Amino acid sequence: MTTSTPQSEFPAEAVPRPAPRRLTAAVLCALLGAGLLGGAGITGWREHQAAHRPLTADAAYRKAGSLWRATPVDTLFPPVLAGAAAGPGGSDRTWTRVALAPDADCAAALAPEWRDLLTETGAGCTRVLRATYTDATRSSLIAVGLVFTPADATAMAGLRERLTAPPAYGFTDPQRAAWTATVLPEAPVVVYAVSAFADGRPLDKPLPAGDLLKKDATGAVARAGLGHEAQAVADRTGRAVQALATAPEPPK
Repeated sequence: MTTSTPQSEFPAEAVPRPAPRRLTAAVLCALLGAGLLGGAGITGWREHQAAHRPLTADAAYRKAGSLWRATPVDTLFPPVLAGAAAGPGGSDRTWTRVALAPDADCAAALAPEWRDLLTETGAGCTRVLRATYTDATRSSLIAVGLVFTPADATAMAGLRERLTAPPAYGFTDPQRAAWTATVLPEAPVVVYAVSAFADGRPLDKPLPAGDLLKKDATGAVARAGLGHEAQAVADRTGRAVQALATAPEPPK
């Protein structure tokens, strides 16, 4: 007969618990970290929103006056312009840039009557940019120009309805067929365009493009769509200036 000695029961090892102070500190650190991350996220979102917010009208107006200095020329006068439904009867047009003038001062680039009008109205003149395009058939030429001024909107308004046929870069005055000139409402800029036959034929006088766009317009210039050409190139160039002026400034 054997006897067994009763085995003693050992208590299980206790799991240590964090001290209350350490637990509180850990919770506070976690909350602080979450707050910092949330604050950084909100700041980043606000900066993103500000970077993509269009400029105010006043800021855009001031910015437009200096676009000639900082904007790449291919942005203002693209090598190729597309004109969907821009021709007579809604036909499509494409224009290729064939000449580009260096930026010029106003005395060298503008006719005397334009210089006098800019002085008389108080608009003044800062710089003139010019280029010449041809259509896909190379049967027409379209000279386009941008006249930048230091004027406010009131002085620019004095130019409206008083502008005459501008000179063209790339062909002579007797060759001018149709013209248009517009004071941009959102910028201290005058945009103009003049069209001509590419064969160099002289004409009696340049006609306002708006008259040639009418359904009852007759004559070789109207039939050739030279009024449409001048108006469409000027419109696209003006819209490019307006888009550049209102674009948000990149973050610094």
